Amino acid sequence: MFSRMKQMISLGMVAMSMAVLLAGCGGTQSEGDKAGTTAELAGKVTVSGSTALLPLLKPAQEAFQEKHKQVTVNVAGGGSFTGMNQAAEGAVQIGTSDVDLPAAYKDKGLVDHKVVVEPFVFITDKENKVDNLTRQQAIGILTGQITNWKEVGGEDRPITLIHRAKSSGSRAAISEVVLAGQSFTDNAIIQDSNGAVRTAVSNTPGAVGYVDAPYADDSVKVLQFDGVEYSPQNIIEGRYPIYGYGHMYTKGEPEGPVKAFIDYILSDDFQNTQVEKLGFIPINKLKA
Repeated sequence: MFSRMKQMISLGMVAMSMAVLLAGCGGTQSEGDKAGTTAELAGKVTVSGSTALLPLLKPAQEAFQEKHKQVTVNVAGGGSFTGMNQAAEGAVQIGTSDVDLPAAYKDKGLVDHKVVVEPFVFITDKENKVDNLTRQQAIGILTGQITNWKEVGGEDRPITLIHRAKSSGSRAAISEVVLAGQSFTDNAIIQDSNGAVRTAVSNTPGAVGYVDAPYADDSVKVLQFDGVEYSPQNIIEGRYPIYGYGHMYTKGEPEGPVKAFIDYILSDDFQNTQVEKLGFIPINKLKA
């Protein structure tokens, strides 16, 4: 009888010990789960492509890294088609572009994230007397049919066209919106970025070019198009037609820091407080 009682007590103590042990394990797992849900975002985000989007991406990069101290975002230009190529090849995680995904890229697994409306403007050197180009005048200059400013109401001075290489999304946007299928003249000076176009135009009497609107500073003169000056409101109301969409292409659906960076740019916080200040138009202001 006494031996049987000792055996029952021993079994009870074992059962209590197991219960304590299991409770302890459960508590540890709970803390682990909690730590997993609150873990600081960490890693690297690599971005390349459109130089038109750099005035937007650089401030976004800085603000995002300030929020997420353990994430590094590297942003570079190179042109829209370079960005799409590098994203498709896995060389970067995000390829930025000013153009819709071309047919040649449809089978490369790229996912399109439209993040902003990009306005473009024609610019000249500040001494130019011309204030406006009609669509037909712009087409004439871009195709090489108009070669002197006196043909569009200006001084008797040769026109120097300064614009972008074929890998540029800005060039593709102007080709689609303004030229509507006609070809650019080969008699032009080619620059590798929006900033380089602006600098060259500002320093070249008789020059004309096109840039993403945020690049048009006091060093150049912005022309009206068909009698309408550029403003975000004129684009929203359908009066100013020269604009495109800024895209961020990823190889498959983004995850981790890459997804978080895109989500930040698309967030109400960034779109509603920063985008217009940076010279762009929030994506929700214009229906794609």
